[in-house]
Amino acid sequence: MAKEFRKPRPKSEYEQKMIDLRRVARVMAGGRRFTFRAALVIGDLKGRVGFGLGKAVDTSRAIEKALREAKKNMVSVPLTKSGSIPHEVSAKYGSAKIILKPAREGKGLVAGGAARIVLALAGVKNGSAKILSRGKNKMNNARATMEAIKMLKAK
Repeated sequence: MAKEFRKPRPKSEYEQKMIDLRRVARVMAGGRRFTFRAALVIGDLKGRVGFGLGKAVDTSRAIEKALREAKKNMVSVPLTKSGSIPHEVSAKYGSAKIILKPAREGKGLVAGGAARIVLALAGVKNGSAKILSRGKNKMNNARATMEAIKMLKAK
């Protein structure tokens, strides 16, 4: 009996990073029903980035849904020659507030949490981001960063 070999999956053109994976429950008659929620950021490191959220009964399906959602919500980021953003911008999503600032060549990406992941996958090499909200909600911080990116205009 010959072994059956699977074809390797083609390499995606996008890098992906999981921001959050949680088990969520809803209470029904007879007990709790558990599902998984996955928050995912994808980017091509050349100026395109997307955020997606997926919920499903198992983690792999939740991640697949989040990936599809992120591909639908792709945004272009105008980058300068030094790999920075063109100008300062601030945005708010829910309780999350964020400021994105350009930086000179060689400064690097100075950002924390979800904002760092979004900017890195977008291809920003020099820049700074500050999360002004006190909230630790990674999804709202990522969405606020996406809103700020949408406000950027190429100079």
